[in-house]
Amino acid sequence: MTKRTLNSKVDWVTELNATAFKNHLLIARVGLVLNLVFAIGDYFNSPAHFTDFLLFRIVVSFLTLIAVLLKNKLVHHPEIIVLIPVLGISIQNAYMYSVLDGAEFQKHTFAYITLFVAAGMFILWKPIYSIIVVAASLIASVILFWMNSPMVLSQILINGGLITLTVALLSILQIYIRTNLTKKEIISRLALAESNDQLAIKNEIIEEKNKDIKDSINYALNIQKAILPPFEKIDSVMKDYFILYKPKDIVSGDFYWFDTKLTTPRNNEPAQEVAVLAAVDCTGHGVPGALMSVIGSTILNQTINRATVNNPGDALSQFNKKVSETLSSIKDGMDMALCSINFEKLELQYAGANNPLYIVRRNTSDLLADGKVDGKIELIEIKADKQAIGADTAKTKIFTNHKIKLEKGDAIYLFTDGYADQFGGEKGKKFKYSKFKELLIENHEKTAREQKNILDNHFEKWKGDLEQVDDILVIGIKV
Repeated sequence: MTKRTLNSKVDWVTELNATAFKNHLLIARVGLVLNLVFAIGDYFNSPAHFTDFLLFRIVVSFLTLIAVLLKNKLVHHPEIIVLIPVLGISIQNAYMYSVLDGAEFQKHTFAYITLFVAAGMFILWKPIYSIIVVAASLIASVILFWMNSPMVLSQILINGGLITLTVALLSILQIYIRTNLTKKEIISRLALAESNDQLAIKNEIIEEKNKDIKDSINYALNIQKAILPPFEKIDSVMKDYFILYKPKDIVSGDFYWFDTKLTTPRNNEPAQEVAVLAAVDCTGHGVPGALMSVIGSTILNQTINRATVNNPGDALSQFNKKVSETLSSIKDGMDMALCSINFEKLELQYAGANNPLYIVRRNTSDLLADGKVDGKIELIEIKADKQAIGADTAKTKIFTNHKIKLEKGDAIYLFTDGYADQFGGEKGKKFKYSKFKELLIENHEKTAREQKNILDNHFEKWKGDLEQVDDILVIGIKV
């Protein structure tokens, strides 16, 4: 990544000079042309003085042209570019007024006033230069009027001299104020740009850190995927099932577990293969939950494969003991629904730590008066023991083993609490288990794939624009 660099100091002087340079160069060019164009007015307004006025105008315009041509050498001293034409024109005007009579003097007063008004509007320089121009103009006027003008001082002041002097003095103040405002605007703008650059650097650092963190989490996701049972293995045992698995933060504190185990031969009955599966909810989500899930999956593998484990109740009891020993300094634990399914004998055994198991079936055993089958759909909830795995190491926990006879067409559901606890809907409330049960009952006869899509779509619609609050895990098996 390319890092941004910052200037150690906000260089407002350079920026102000650059702004002044553009303004002053424009003024010099306009003054160069207009000063000569005004000679036409001299020809009609003061024909007697046209020649000497034109001579003055040519000299001032020539000096201005030199300043324009040398502009590249005056980039760092832009005040000189405009000082030459303004000073030259002011002395030129002083001479012109000194040789005019009262009526002609009044006509040319507006030109003198325009010079100082325009200077106040466009020039950016230090007050000393304004003082030099006004002082030079005043001194030149006094000398030239003394040498050439037949008018007395009172006539000069009444015919426009006083208002010209007033405008000249006000232009000093106007240029000073405008220069300061421009300076403050430039300092503020450059300070904002520097602040934005600093913010951009910090954002780039944050983005880089976030990328590193995300890369690490994505790698952790690969590790977590490696502990999850491959679908090929599950497909070889269960033909119609689904696993809806939606981590909240890339990696998940929920995980599903699957394996097969042979039953112990009894009463001349051969060993039979049973499917063992679990839906586990570790405390937390994201990276902490994922770490717990890796530990939980590892210990569960060790527990289920023990010869002393004969049913889910035994497995949970021994699993809890091992987790408590491993995480003795941590009070957090896991919730779990663990079951074994014998598809040949249509028998299910289940044990739960806070997480229940649902069976949805259509009742075909009860006959009505006319001999027809009832056909009523019911949801059977096998309740879990109200105790978590590993949360309390002070006592040994025994988990209840439930044995249930299955029927063809039954739908079995194991799940964590994320689906029911999701906020959403029009009022932003929890989905709750009552709606979850209704959704399962309504769709239990559909194929597992259809049920997964319905549950997923319903969840996203319910959640809407709200954040997912927890990891989601729902497992469904059709018998």
